Amino acid sequence: MNGVRLRILVLGGDGYLGWPTALNLSSVGHEVAIVDNFVRRRWDEELGVDSLVPILTLDERIGAWCRASGKRITSYVGDLCDGEFVATTVADFDPDTIVHYAEQSSAPYSMLDRSHAVSTQVNNVVGTLNVLYAIAEHNRDIHLVKLGTMGEYGTPNIDIEEGWLDVAHRGRTDRVLFPKRPGSFYHLSKVHDSHNIEFACRIWGLRATDLNQGVVYGQETPETSIHPDLATRFDYDGVFGTVLNRFAIQAVLGTPLTVYGSGGQTRGIINIVDTVACIRLAAETPAAPGEFRVFNQFTEQMTVRSIAETVAAAWPGDSRIEAVENPRVEMESHHYRAAHTGLLDLGLVPHLLSETLIGSMFSLIERHKHRILAEAMRPTVSWRSTSSALASAN
Repeated sequence: MNGVRLRILVLGGDGYLGWPTALNLSSVGHEVAIVDNFVRRRWDEELGVDSLVPILTLDERIGAWCRASGKRITSYVGDLCDGEFVATTVADFDPDTIVHYAEQSSAPYSMLDRSHAVSTQVNNVVGTLNVLYAIAEHNRDIHLVKLGTMGEYGTPNIDIEEGWLDVAHRGRTDRVLFPKRPGSFYHLSKVHDSHNIEFACRIWGLRATDLNQGVVYGQETPETSIHPDLATRFDYDGVFGTVLNRFAIQAVLGTPLTVYGSGGQTRGIINIVDTVACIRLAAETPAAPGEFRVFNQFTEQMTVRSIAETVAAAWPGDSRIEAVENPRVEMESHHYRAAHTGLLDLGLVPHLLSETLIGSMFSLIERHKHRILAEAMRPTVSWRSTSSALASAN
């Protein structure tokens, strides 16, 4: 920490990443408030699934943090699509920094059907627009730290830069946003966000950091490990679960690790501990006024099959990998090399995927094995269909 105590508003602070981020920022002395409307919990109800690790209500979690740390976190309950609520909340808390996690974050959910595609884009794009207007109208010096995704880029046949690309064309040069080729309506919503934020920085002089994050794995951080009441979610289902979490559960269950297609798809991955550290580093080292700063937030690049092989090798029992039909429309073998030096330059010390880290995930899964709904991991959402069945385990 650079010695400055910030007022930080965490949007989506009840979620998988938002909650441990709020705790980490509070633990190092920042004054933290959370905004959430608990829609993520309602999506679980819709899908008939639940977090592997049980989580308390937000009020209960905040109370547990206060007892454990002696530090206070404020909460606001409301929807970012309600512009008046956003404006009132920003004016009331008067933050130095806004950390924005509050979006529908699942590609499969956005591809279920027309209504889910529309709701994803309305929730994400309109919510972010309301945040931009609230900043512009209240205090243009507020630093927006926005969680994006590496999925905005797709899999271009050139190296991926951090947000911007220097181009030469017919004897002239310019610096432009890196071309995007997203793979779902969710990823498209993030592209729209990035363009809207860049526009607001350029026109209104706002300051923003867009963090294009890779696939996150893990569930525990130093703060959430203090007490079970401080736990964050662990998603493993076929809609909201991440690939490494799913593989780890399949290994524990003794079922095949299901790789979509050939498994040659390359992804940037990052441990949840590093995600939290990246947010703090970005918040404590803000972008300049008018700057749209982009960091690619991941620590390693691996193919999906390599991830499966790493998990299988770490599991002490028998484990096998099985290829299944890929429900997505994507290249399964492609060039992929993405720059990711910005956060390292700010001081990030990465936690790389290892048997030790995977082993801790196995222990967590074993403790909550009775809560696993194996059917929930089936890939039921097809990109080629305009209407897929909900991935319900009921």
